[in-house]
Amino acid sequence: MQFYTRFFTISFILILLSACSSSNNTPSSRYSMRHDAAPLRAPTTLEMQDAVVVKVTKSASASRPYTVLGKSYTPMLDETGYTEEGIASWYGRKFHGYHTSNGEIYDMFAMTAAHKTLPLPSFVKVTNTSNNKSVIVRVNDRGPFHEDRVIDLSYAAAYKLGYYTHGTAKVKLEAVTLDNSTAHLTYIQVAAGSTLANIEALASRLRLDYKLPTNIVQKDDIFRLHLGPIKDAQHAQQVLTQLKQNQFKNAFLLYTQ
Repeated sequence: MQFYTRFFTISFILILLSACSSSNNTPSSRYSMRHDAAPLRAPTTLEMQDAVVVKVTKSASASRPYTVLGKSYTPMLDETGYTEEGIASWYGRKFHGYHTSNGEIYDMFAMTAAHKTLPLPSFVKVTNTSNNKSVIVRVNDRGPFHEDRVIDLSYAAAYKLGYYTHGTAKVKLEAVTLDNSTAHLTYIQVAAGSTLANIEALASRLRLDYKLPTNIVQKDDIFRLHLGPIKDAQHAQQVLTQLKQNQFKNAFLLYTQ
């Protein structure tokens, strides 16, 4: 009996030690990967669409001053007029699927970014100064915590800017709000097909259902049905949500400048 009691006591202690060891791992133990890496595929054309600039409610918790690696940061309360130049990096598979600083889920194929002090969420236009390519991203995370970097972009955004094969790029940042958004008109591409009669019939139905004009664009023997234009970005997002709920799961937003 003493042998069994001693055996179970020792086993229990070993389990406790193992648990303590696990709980004292480095912060990187939160992630399943030790080092970051690019995804196993390229972003699709749809995934590289600019983030939709809409009215948002700022995160109160993400607006509080905070300290990382011994340095304190005070988030902005209003991003209007913000511009900055510096180095951009990108983050990918290591962080994919984990929560961002304002509670959203990081998606390396979404047009998002991390910034140390911009309000969460907010929108910013990022321009690669070496090739003049631009993208609008939704800032929903904090970082990058390197002295020489001003923003951390999702992999899809870095891909669109043409520096995904490199670690960093020189960029210019410009805050985008509903007041200064360069996207004046919004369309929604609802469907595409090779039979014009079918697309025209669908267009007629959608005009009645959504009380919006339609436009059919032909390219490479494919007819694309656009709903709009819609001047209000928030209204466009509401219509898009309704379309996706009503069988048009592949619908997406388009902009004209």
